Amino acid sequence: MSDEQNGNGESDESKDEQLDRELIELLNELRVALPGVQMLFGFLLAVPFTQRFASITSTQRHVYYAIFLSTAFASILFIAPTAYHRIRFRQRDKEQLIRTSNRLAIVGTILLATALSGAVFLVSDLVFKTTVTAIATATAAGALVSLWFGLPLLREARDDD
Repeated sequence: MSDEQNGNGESDESKDEQLDRELIELLNELRVALPGVQMLFGFLLAVPFTQRFASITSTQRHVYYAIFLSTAFASILFIAPTAYHRIRFRQRDKEQLIRTSNRLAIVGTILLATALSGAVFLVSDLVFKTTVTAIATATAAGALVSLWFGLPLLREARDDD
């Protein structure tokens, strides 16, 4: 039985209360993700200005740029719900705000997972240039996919049964 349901499986909260709770939950989740993506973006902004950047390979340069863009767009998507809410504030559009913001957050999370996997590849490739790079990247990507996406999707599939 979830916190939102009484013993009969029905919700104890009104539609407005449910929307308020869902919005608060979404914003709290974004408050967790946003500092991490912004910190990664900040580091990525500085990388091209280091002396070593000139000596990286073409593959590393392309991976860096993909990570940079993924992180930038993840930041944009994680911040978008705040702008949406501020512009539509008091317009009785909360349900659509939550739906749209949920989609933006999911795509932002996909981009953040892509950026983190790419960062593991780039650092590993700079340090080792061996199969360690492939193992580290596959392990990080596998953990991200299984924990961030597989776990909730598996639960959803079980709930559907």
